[in-house]
Amino acid sequence: MPIDESRTFKPINIALLTVSDTRTAKDDTSGDILAERIEKKGHALIYRTVRKDDKSVLVAQLHQWIDDEEVDVIITTGGTGLTGRDITPEALNSVKDKDIPGFGELFRYLSIEKIGTSTVQSRACAVVARGTYIFALPGSNGAVKDGWDGILDTQLDSRHRPCNFVELIPRLLEK
Repeated sequence: MPIDESRTFKPINIALLTVSDTRTAKDDTSGDILAERIEKKGHALIYRTVRKDDKSVLVAQLHQWIDDEEVDVIITTGGTGLTGRDITPEALNSVKDKDIPGFGELFRYLSIEKIGTSTVQSRACAVVARGTYIFALPGSNGAVKDGWDGILDTQLDSRHRPCNFVELIPRLLEK
């Protein structure tokens, strides 16, 4: 779908959370990829941190950013697999108001071309929580590229037609 160049690009504020027991800020290559793409697109990366695979820690971090009026979108990378330590979707379930089921479905559809049936092991997902979008991507470099390049790059662009996530931000808290 096209970008309508006649429309004005509206940058948004994004917080980036890497979920990992092994990564640090120095070797967070998936986070680096996302940070580069966010800034190259023209959005503001206003927060970036790495947190361990601990549900209570993740939920506290998510609540902090959800309650920050400056944050429009939270993107997480990591913790979406099937192991006992992978708890990012469970953390999102603790803070969500609504699921965005099509996000995970589309992510797996796109990634099947690269990793085949192994895509069924991904629990990539997205939710809305108190007016903030949260997108949970797997932790591999390839997965964050697929998630950004195949979905978020255009859906977080206010010029994308026929619709995009950005244009809905002012209406997310409607009752």
